[in-house]
Amino acid sequence: MFPRIADLGLLCLIFPILSLWSSLLEKASNNSLLWGPYRPNLYFGVRPRIPMSLLTGLMWARVEDYQSVQENFRHTCEQHNSIHGYGWDAYDARRGGIQTIHDTGNGIDLTTTFIKVPDAGEKGGHWGVRIKGTPRHEAIDDVKTTVIFYAAMEGLGLLEPVGSTVEGDGTYGDGVAGDVEFQGESSALGPFKITIKEDRTKEGLNKHPIHGHVSEDEKPLLKTFVKSMEVPVSALWQTTPILFSSLKNQIDQYVEKFGQDNLPPPYQLYTIPHEVGRGNLHMIQKVFEGPFEFDVLFSSESAKEPLTSEILSEKAAQVLSDFRERHAEILKPQAPFQGEKYEEFSRSLLSNLVGGIGYFFGDSKVDRTYAPEYEEENEGFWEEAEDARQRAEIQLEGPVELFTSVPSRPFFPRGFLWDEGFHLLPILDYDADLVMDIVKSWFNLIDEDGWIAREQILGPEARSKVPAEFQIQYPHYANPPTLFFVLTALLDKLGSADSTKTKDNSRHLSNPDVTKESLRQLYPLLKRHYNWFRRTQKGDIKSYDRNAFSSKEVYRWRGRTPAHILPSGIDDYPRAQPPHPGELHLDAISWVGLMNKALNRIASFLGETDDVTELTGHETAIAHNIDDLHWDEAKKMYCDSTIDDFEEDVHVCHKGYISLFPFMTGLMDPKDKKMGAVLDLIADPEELWSEHGIRSLSKSSEFYGTEENYWRSPVWMNMNYLIITQLLNVARTSGPYQKQALKMYNELRKNLVETVFKSWEETGFAWEQYNPETGEGQRTQHFTGWTSLVVKVMAMPDLSKGVDHIRDEL
Repeated sequence: MFPRIADLGLLCLIFPILSLWSSLLEKASNNSLLWGPYRPNLYFGVRPRIPMSLLTGLMWARVEDYQSVQENFRHTCEQHNSIHGYGWDAYDARRGGIQTIHDTGNGIDLTTTFIKVPDAGEKGGHWGVRIKGTPRHEAIDDVKTTVIFYAAMEGLGLLEPVGSTVEGDGTYGDGVAGDVEFQGESSALGPFKITIKEDRTKEGLNKHPIHGHVSEDEKPLLKTFVKSMEVPVSALWQTTPILFSSLKNQIDQYVEKFGQDNLPPPYQLYTIPHEVGRGNLHMIQKVFEGPFEFDVLFSSESAKEPLTSEILSEKAAQVLSDFRERHAEILKPQAPFQGEKYEEFSRSLLSNLVGGIGYFFGDSKVDRTYAPEYEEENEGFWEEAEDARQRAEIQLEGPVELFTSVPSRPFFPRGFLWDEGFHLLPILDYDADLVMDIVKSWFNLIDEDGWIAREQILGPEARSKVPAEFQIQYPHYANPPTLFFVLTALLDKLGSADSTKTKDNSRHLSNPDVTKESLRQLYPLLKRHYNWFRRTQKGDIKSYDRNAFSSKEVYRWRGRTPAHILPSGIDDYPRAQPPHPGELHLDAISWVGLMNKALNRIASFLGETDDVTELTGHETAIAHNIDDLHWDEAKKMYCDSTIDDFEEDVHVCHKGYISLFPFMTGLMDPKDKKMGAVLDLIADPEELWSEHGIRSLSKSSEFYGTEENYWRSPVWMNMNYLIITQLLNVARTSGPYQKQALKMYNELRKNLVETVFKSWEETGFAWEQYNPETGEGQRTQHFTGWTSLVVKVMAMPDLSKGVDHIRDEL
């Protein structure tokens, strides 16, 4: 209906106001995400989403004997180093949260309460962290702990101590009594101040820092020690060896002065010299006996008032309260997972997923030789490709930036393309605008051909965690395009009942025009990636005697070896042996089908009618080819395909995740006559079903549990999430398989949640995968990447009383 003429003047006023309001919301959103613990490889490290800028971090150790200090220093997240669980108990990406580290090896529980005040000033506002140590129950009350906070300036800018911090000339008796202050400035951050406050326990909360009776040559540990250094920018991330070098120099001076047999106690010995001055790296050390608590406050001078400890306390209490309330509204566990223990579990996994978001900037190693062997067209192609890789001249490309969550802070502290789509699904429920920031960051990496590197190893710090043979990225390697189903999930939320819970906090959910604008910006990049995938991973049907609806919609992964297909993400899953250039991979065509459906839906949303027509044609061809080329009627399952010694097409059938791909990716109609066989395979305890989740490979397979046993038996949460989502879809659809799917959905949901929960309760960690026989978490610990999908599984509807009890809006 057209507006009346009299209304046009009002509309002319409304539209600019709406546009201004959207602009203000976007600015506020960017401000609130500027700062964060965006160094997820550290137990705690704050930086802004600005390249070559301010870096901060935290280190600590128990200092009661000479031998264990170096081994017990904590800085970078590590596996199995006497820490019984760590991570964010509550975390909101825009406001902050609280992290607890149960450090059994050092006899202390450390909490870092990180709070942002983004509305204070135009340069990202203020942030602060309260660092608190509490002796563990098994430790002595007077456990001695050294804590080092550091700040570094990577690029151009100023960072220097001011005021009383500058006192002292490097002799043993020096140090700072009271607060330690630094002033800084950069073009992006403007002027700012960092204040490291005195120990709050001096105000009567607990005990004093170590001071005791010291000689004139010993350090009075009531004071704080500051060491300023000028370090090559390329080495700033290597803070631990820099600290150890400084400590060694200090120890050597003690030995020279007092002799090897007259050294002071460890808490005196392992302290940095107080040498304050100009530099791009400043270490601030405190030594405590028993419990301790102190604040680090960053204040932007663009704000009217500086951040104080009182404001930090007030904001912290509010953030924790609001997080619990918001979580309960959006992702509250549904029956039978009711009660505080499940809510705490859900909050923890969601918080660690969001708290694991990082900002990365650096160069990466890329092989752009485009060797003809990489086409993998000849028999024995994997050997030819390996020879070509050995000859290749590797380039450093970039630097580029990436805003992303990570699978595991200790073991995989970097971006992974196929992991990220799974990561963003729980975050989408909580903060849709944050998700769109991350999706855009990923697609900003796309090259002219449409390639995005599957693993983002940006800069020397990231490379230090990766074996050399895995550092190089290849522009003909694909990866499952999971970011596409994040965008369809966003479209699902527009206008849905549950979007009312989040729309007040989201520009994208409160205003479809904002979503449309974001998708319009992304759309050319999405198309480019879709076309690149179809071109580079195309299979060969014309050279062999194969009957199929389409000669184009056939796919196989490049980067294949006899033992692995790393680009598929399902690395060591059994495939055809030996590899053959005529292979067709079921999971590859299924991912193209998922990508196609997502792109088609986005094109329709944007009114791209010509593209809709073309994509619909692709969709039809993909659906037919999945059945024509991959369904084995005799075995009643989907399979890979290859060419045998007689140059004939044969199926390669291994019951497991690969054979479920058309189902998992939502390409099967709930009433498809093949659905019964797929459900029966999933439900069979002698094949895939276990009381801890769906196995990656059938129990009856000769390859079950063999070799690396990475994807050859364990239960993986990301695949189980796809399975349970489709079971719910079938359970909601009237038809011949509804009752069976409903029963499987209820049982699988319970099995998955209890498995992850019990292991988390016992070990303090979520894990990369789970043992199908025992439910034990295994491989990588603190894997709060896609294992956090259990948060969404808990929030799924309880259908134990039947499908009729689903709420209308669901």
